[in-house]
Amino acid sequence: MDFVADALFDGRRLRALTIVDNYTRECLAIDVGASLKGEDVVTALTRIVAARGKPTTIKTDNGSEFISKAMDRWAYEYGVELDFSRPGKPTDNAKVESFNGRFRAECLNAHWFLSLADAQLKIEAWRQYYNEARPHSALAWSTPAEYARRTCLSAKVAVSKEPEISASDRY
Repeated sequence: MDFVADALFDGRRLRALTIVDNYTRECLAIDVGASLKGEDVVTALTRIVAARGKPTTIKTDNGSEFISKAMDRWAYEYGVELDFSRPGKPTDNAKVESFNGRFRAECLNAHWFLSLADAQLKIEAWRQYYNEARPHSALAWSTPAEYARRTCLSAKVAVSKEPEISASDRY
C-alpha cells in the first residue's frame, strides 16, 4: 500500500491510494481523492477484505494515514499485522514502489484529468488493463489476473489431493 500524488489539469491536488497484492502483483484498488485519510484507507481495505478475504500482513510505509488510530484499530479488529518499512527506505516495499512507477508512467503521465470523476474513470480503466491485459515478466509473461487464477486453481488441486485420515489410521 502506498500513495501517489498528481494534479488535475487546473493544478488542484490529486492523491491515489494504491493497494497491490505482493504475491500475484494484482492491483486490488486505486482510490482517488483530493485528500485521503486513514479512514479512507480503512474503507478501501474493508471493501477488499469483503471481496477477497483478509491478508495476514500488510506492508506499508510510515505515512500518517497508515499509522493512524483508524488503521491501527482496523488491523487489530481483523487480526492483520501491519509491517512498516524503515523510514526513508522505499526498497523495503519494492513491489508497490515498482507498481507506482508503472502507474505514473503508463497512466498518470499519459492523461490529463479534468476532474476527480474523470481521474477515477481513467485510473480504474488503467487498473483493469493492468490486471487483465498487461503481461508481467516476473509472472512468466502472464497477467496478474491469469497468475492469480492459476495459483488459486493449483492450490485447490493440491488441497484436494491431500490424503484423508480416518479414525482407524490413528492407532
